[in-house]
Amino acid sequence: MSTIEDKFPRALWVRLLIYIVLGHVFGGFLYLLFEVGAK
Repeated sequence: MSTIEDKFPRALWVRLLIYIVLGHVFGGFLYLLFEVGAK
């Protein structure tokens, strides 16, 4: 189990989580932009 933690440090998980959250926020922003632009 320790080898898995060595391969994936905590900083990598935090960075991955931040990228996922920012990706969803950016995707939601683009969706709202197109929804407003379509009307």
